Amino acid sequence: MLAAPTQIVPAWTASQQPVWGADFLFPTNIPARLAGRTLRQVIRLGVGGRDVRIVLANTYGSRAITIAAVHAAPSLGGSRIDSAADRSVRFGGDEDVIIAPGASITSDPLPITVTAGQDLAISIRFVAEPTIESFHWDGKRTGYVFEGERIADVDPAIETTTTTRLLLAGVLVDAASARSAVVVLGDSITDGAGATLDADTRWPDYLASRTAPNGVAVVNAGISGGRLLSDGMGANALARLDRDVLSQPGVATLILAVGINDIAWPGTPFDPNAPAMTFEALTRGYRSLVARAHGAGIRVIGTTLPPFADALPDTPLHASYYSPDKNALRHRINDWIRGSGTFDAVADFDLVLRDPARPDHLAYRYDSGDHLHPGDAGNHAMAEAISISDLIKGPTS
Repeated sequence: MLAAPTQIVPAWTASQQPVWGADFLFPTNIPARLAGRTLRQVIRLGVGGRDVRIVLANTYGSRAITIAAVHAAPSLGGSRIDSAADRSVRFGGDEDVIIAPGASITSDPLPITVTAGQDLAISIRFVAEPTIESFHWDGKRTGYVFEGERIADVDPAIETTTTTRLLLAGVLVDAASARSAVVVLGDSITDGAGATLDADTRWPDYLASRTAPNGVAVVNAGISGGRLLSDGMGANALARLDRDVLSQPGVATLILAVGINDIAWPGTPFDPNAPAMTFEALTRGYRSLVARAHGAGIRVIGTTLPPFADALPDTPLHASYYSPDKNALRHRINDWIRGSGTFDAVADFDLVLRDPARPDHLAYRYDSGDHLHPGDAGNHAMAEAISISDLIKGPTS
């Protein structure tokens, strides 16, 4: 009997960001010491398959990073793993691997079978202290650092924890009868800033659960602080399109959910001297990104920008992040996203999330509490607003 046809697709991703300095508004949350230690990070796979490949990245690194060993095992919750199913991950047949500056590396296929929604623990052992210059800051899952060589231990003593993703950039699987993959390119709303920690309740997580039975993989390429046109807490969306979207195998659809920080950041402590964003500049950026995606045969679903009145109370950004002029530009951009015909389809997050009585505010039941980022219920509503039929159509011509 012939084996079922398979397609290599991304089952999980973490877009890389350059590590910022100590003077930035947010701490990096990188553990103080990794030499002689084991780092265990847990991920939830959006699609099932076999021949699992682990992608490690040193994207913004100026020095090579040496890793002594990498293991993968089913997670049993928290830092615990199923040690009986633990497997060594090899790179060109070797346990150890050196990641060159600016490079990423993909492991040999790991001959295991995984399922959609499964939690997989990836453990990395260090001997020498790595110079960490690339990371994914807001991982929304707890990572665990153990002292010593604890790479295959079921439940080692925890030295420290972190919510930052380190070196782990992606997981690829050979998926049986996969239709395609979908990448969500977004900012902190997509990255899950308002979602519950360790619960996988970001809106792309909910969407992945809906699409997996249809053979569609959904991966999250959100970066907190992300912008379309300018670098923020990571490279701008136009600059990272090749790495985070076009280079992913099997991608047929891009969901673009970015733009609110382009409007809101100018004049804030994040970007105090920047001029106000203009309608012309932002729409040119959208058209440029869509044209590049279409050139690669990828459909693009645009999303409207949700309400953000009274955003970020009790923070240094509250007084300057929102203004009536910025909100007027958001409305104008949303009207353009809905009606310009630039996108192959549109998901109206503004309509879904706004309070009918106060349409410039998030609805209370969807608000995480900071009036900018949806909570778990809001994330679920956003995922439900995406038409599955739009995702399973073929690539654009």
